[in-house]
Amino acid sequence: MHRQCSKLWRKIFMEMTIEISLLADNWKHLLAGIFFQYIHGLAAHGVHYIHRPGPMLQDSGYFLLPELGQDKSFISETLFTFIFASFMLWTLHPFVFQSKRIYTVLIWCRVLVYLVVSQMLRIITFYSTQLPGPNYHCREGSKMATLPWPENPLEVLLINC
Repeated sequence: MHRQCSKLWRKIFMEMTIEISLLADNWKHLLAGIFFQYIHGLAAHGVHYIHRPGPMLQDSGYFLLPELGQDKSFISETLFTFIFASFMLWTLHPFVFQSKRIYTVLIWCRVLVYLVVSQMLRIITFYSTQLPGPNYHCREGSKMATLPWPENPLEVLLINC
């Protein structure tokens, strides 16, 4: 038992030294990807200023999988949390399990590249299409459907403050 425990700590220490050197090489990529998450948040927040609510469009996705309703929104939040937590644990598994060499820093670099590209496309689409959103806060009659114009630039830059 003691031998297995020391092997595990040695494995974790080896992985940490490799991960730290990879982080030293790739920190700019990670920082840029994380910063773009803020840019995406700004864009998503900014589109609320020009959004005009309208009747919800018919969608085949809603026919196949109808919405849960506001009273059951916890189901989607729980599912998202489970998927996100599973992904986080999976990215940390090389520290514990002896398997093929997969490095957490490189996984996150790749994930952030995919996120940046897909979010750039998302920003382009929600600024160019202006369709009525299906979510409750985007529908006609909702107080949050359209935000009042900002009084100063800080209101735009400080998201949800």
